[in-house]
Amino acid sequence: MIRINLAPPEGRPRRGAGGRFQLKIPEINLAVAFAVAYAIALIVVGAWWWQLSSEEADLTQRTVQAASELEQLKVRVGQVGKVRDQVADLKKRVDAIQELTKNQVRPVVLFDALADVVPRELWLTGLEERGTTLRITGTAFSATAVADFMANLRSSGRFKEVDIVLSRQDLTKTPRQVTFEVTCRFES
Repeated sequence: MIRINLAPPEGRPRRGAGGRFQLKIPEINLAVAFAVAYAIALIVVGAWWWQLSSEEADLTQRTVQAASELEQLKVRVGQVGKVRDQVADLKKRVDAIQELTKNQVRPVVLFDALADVVPRELWLTGLEERGTTLRITGTAFSATAVADFMANLRSSGRFKEVDIVLSRQDLTKTPRQVTFEVTCRFES
């Protein structure tokens, strides 16, 4: 009988069917592999949590800064609104002053012209301007003073169409006074 030793020599690698080499897979303990994977997952989740918490802190700080900045801007906007109101109020005041000064020239000139033509024995009690017509009322110690007043008005060159509307002397009072009303037109 013939014996055939099919076992490989001890130093030679075994050949499988067809003469191919087989690789030996190292044996891995699954518990250790899962423990390592679990540890890696914990490290990754921890790092991710730390990153998210630092972003949250940063965003919270930015929100607080933005809120304080917003409050400061609201105060400034309020001040700008107050300044606008003050500017509008000042503009109204300036317009009113300009209107008054524009209309002030005529009365000043009128009173200056009247002061030059009123005799000593006569005083004015009323002055009314309606359109272009002036109505002057007053009292004098004599009719001559009223006549002098009318003559002074005509000769001044500033008063036109001088007419007496009323001249009355009260005989019951002492001294006898003449009340009068004169109309004219003033040209400045």
